[in-house]
Amino acid sequence: MTIADLTPKSETSALTFELDLAHPPQKVWRALTEPELLARWLLPTIGLDLTPGAAFTLKTDPQPGWDGVVDCRVLAVDPYKGLSYAWVVGDIDTVVTFSLDETARGTKLTIVQSGFREDQKRNFGGARYGWRMMTEKLVAVLDDPS
Repeated sequence: MTIADLTPKSETSALTFELDLAHPPQKVWRALTEPELLARWLLPTIGLDLTPGAAFTLKTDPQPGWDGVVDCRVLAVDPYKGLSYAWVVGDIDTVVTFSLDETARGTKLTIVQSGFREDQKRNFGGARYGWRMMTEKLVAVLDDPS
């Protein structure tokens, strides 16, 4: 299993992470779409409905400078292959896309968060840190045999 940050150093509008996972796409898909699993690695979900256009919320405890709420809207769903949704935190309006590709070993998962504005470099850095932390938690969830 490897986690790679493929974001070029000069990039400020989109983050790209690639995970080489020893798990089949079906198991990875569950971790991306089932509320109880999402709560273990990403954030607790409220009202998750995988219908394009459906709104849902990711919510955690407030942090300094953040109320703990991410407003989301499902943009695209292709079971076991990809999922994309709008990810809005205050005035940060981005798109998160998960792409799954089956490999001989399991799944290559690519995560892209795009749409950061030039004046959001600090938020971009915070998101980069957050995705590094969350992808490590995702791997732990996937490795859990329960």
